[in-house]
Amino acid sequence: MKIVNISAEIAPFSKTGGLGEVAKSLPVALRQLGQEIISITPLHHTIERALLEPGGAFSVVIDGKTIEFAYWKKETNGGAVYFIEHKKYFTDPDSIYLTGFDNERFYVFGVAALELLKKIMFSPDVVQCHDWHTGLVPYLLKYRYSKDPFFESVASVFTIHNLAFQFETNWWEADESCRDDGSKNLPPLGDRHMHCVNFALRAIMTADVINTVSESYAKEILTKEFGENLEIMLRTRRSDIYGIINGVDYEAYNPATDPGLKAQYNFDDIEKKKINKVELQRVAGLPQDKDIPVIGMVSRITEQKGVDLILKILDDVLDDRVQVVIMGMGDKEYENIFTSIYKEKYQNFSFLPFEKNKETLVYAGSDLYLMPSRFEPCGLGQLIGLRYGAIPIVRRVGGLADTIDNYDPESDQGIGFVFRKYEPIYLFGAIIRGLVNYKHKQSWERLVQRAMRLSFSWELPAEKYLRLFEYAIDNKRSKKVRLPI
Repeated sequence: MKIVNISAEIAPFSKTGGLGEVAKSLPVALRQLGQEIISITPLHHTIERALLEPGGAFSVVIDGKTIEFAYWKKETNGGAVYFIEHKKYFTDPDSIYLTGFDNERFYVFGVAALELLKKIMFSPDVVQCHDWHTGLVPYLLKYRYSKDPFFESVASVFTIHNLAFQFETNWWEADESCRDDGSKNLPPLGDRHMHCVNFALRAIMTADVINTVSESYAKEILTKEFGENLEIMLRTRRSDIYGIINGVDYEAYNPATDPGLKAQYNFDDIEKKKINKVELQRVAGLPQDKDIPVIGMVSRITEQKGVDLILKILDDVLDDRVQVVIMGMGDKEYENIFTSIYKEKYQNFSFLPFEKNKETLVYAGSDLYLMPSRFEPCGLGQLIGLRYGAIPIVRRVGGLADTIDNYDPESDQGIGFVFRKYEPIYLFGAIIRGLVNYKHKQSWERLVQRAMRLSFSWELPAEKYLRLFEYAIDNKRSKKVRLPI
């Protein structure tokens, strides 16, 4: 199978969150299964040309305007990655998103990505489009390129990583006059209505197959609570929507080889976790005590991640014999509260800005990992936490529900502390259960070892994606066969 992976970000070249990790790791796993795959992404300002091989130039005509592009190439263990360069759209903006004209940028990127395939003569069987930024690719294949023989048999898969993000602005903040129902043609470049185009909606309407990054989230988005105003349209595509849980790159996240740790370890010598705990305490400016329980969190600091719940119970938690370390960036109001109030008030609390080279130290130095999300399409943090022996505290929602079973000390089953209702008291109860069980050293050690032995690699998800791609190709040929994955 010939596959094209299109994403606004691909780690390690560009990354703002889990999207970049998935766009990097899934192609590696697919290639290990014998598939031919390439990836296409913008050449953002953060990407060094010196690391890349120059490819050449090509031009695209959009709305009567000729736009010139250059492209670059890098061979990786996930196949060749192609970078599309354009000064105005990709290289000059000092951020990947939130530029004020993201819709126009990613519309141009979608057209350029498809034209690049013709330039390099890579005729795919299927194109996987990650999240809203690439949402116009299925739409373009259905309309702009419907009579182009090069794309005649190309199937499209639209992968929803987070339905809350649908176009350049928050959908719930868009004026009523700027609500796209997908029925009109795309406005021309430069037209003010381009800001209103809902990329995710148009992908849902036109992709041959739609998938989300967990089975539970695939069901949740059909409801009003999680459908982000697209649940009615999604229900019309119900038979073409699937959920496949993300994997974790176990080479990148491996406590036995991780150079970012003070002491490397595995499930046979988990005592070395305490060395990393003391190092985390030093880095975080906390009292160094290898026996005190540490609750860690590495996350975007946003409402979605349950930060408002945390703030409602944090004083009560910090009154106990415990330390809390939160690392992340996001909502400045939340960041300021953590920094100006809690960091000054409590000696057992620390807030750290996100640093890639210290990320895994938080996992390795923590006994419990906090992830009380209001909604969570998949979540990687809880899976990385398991890998490093940090037992997750999670809400039973989305990918968290699919990956973390509640711990029962009587049966010695389960791998985390799970709560259901999105209310402070339920989060507080899950934290207390975690802290109480931490005191029972023998059963806690078994729990940590069991968590570290679990496998959430990309092998099984990649096999499921192959079956999904095969179904998308059949769908393209109007063979409507429900896929059993």
